[in-house]
Amino acid sequence: MLSGVDRQRFIRAETRLAPVPFVPEISIHQADEATSLWEKTETELATIGLPPPFWAFAWAGGRGLARYVLDHPEIVAGKRVVDFASGSGLVAIAAARAGAASVEAVDIDSFAAVAIGLNASANGVTIVTGGGDRIGSPADTDIVLAGDIFYDRAFSERVLPWLTSLARHARVIVGDPGRTYRPAEGFRELARYEVPAETALEDSLVKQVSILEILPSRADAGTSPAASCDSASR
Repeated sequence: MLSGVDRQRFIRAETRLAPVPFVPEISIHQADEATSLWEKTETELATIGLPPPFWAFAWAGGRGLARYVLDHPEIVAGKRVVDFASGSGLVAIAAARAGAASVEAVDIDSFAAVAIGLNASANGVTIVTGGGDRIGSPADTDIVLAGDIFYDRAFSERVLPWLTSLARHARVIVGDPGRTYRPAEGFRELARYEVPAETALEDSLVKQVSILEILPSRADAGTSPAASCDSASR
């Protein structure tokens, strides 16, 4: 098992700290070449059971959500925030920059926790990192943020009922670039952005990102996502 120091070395070697397109106020460690890093993690890190390096990229949904938080700081100012499936920590950093009272960045990937720590430090903010599978667990927070989470059927079917249940007690806001398994209903759209993207990661140079507030459902346990408008994988 790699140590935290080993993870830091790998991240620093395979990425560079750079401003995020569409959210230039924030810089994170990003991979210059998506395919190369993906192959490297598959060959060098797959033996210890680590997932793909989602933490090394600023995904379109996260970019849009981070932009929305920075443009509307009143959403998070003075509040407790959880950034679910945080990846690089981009959205968590935006929340901290916008004045959140506290921010916890949650991701199941142990590499993500290290990347989030590096990125938070580079942006001069304090973020608590949390690991493990939180789906189905209560969340003692005011705001739940999640960027780009409806990319996989099985994951979406697990996470959406949980988010609708959390929405009874907290605001749940998601950034979605039209992924296949986003919900067809049960939300209200707060904003929409045209977000630049990389063709190595997406199917176009620009993705239309919707900022969605998930609404509580009277039948949370039976809610499931339905197909939407494109077939991008993430």
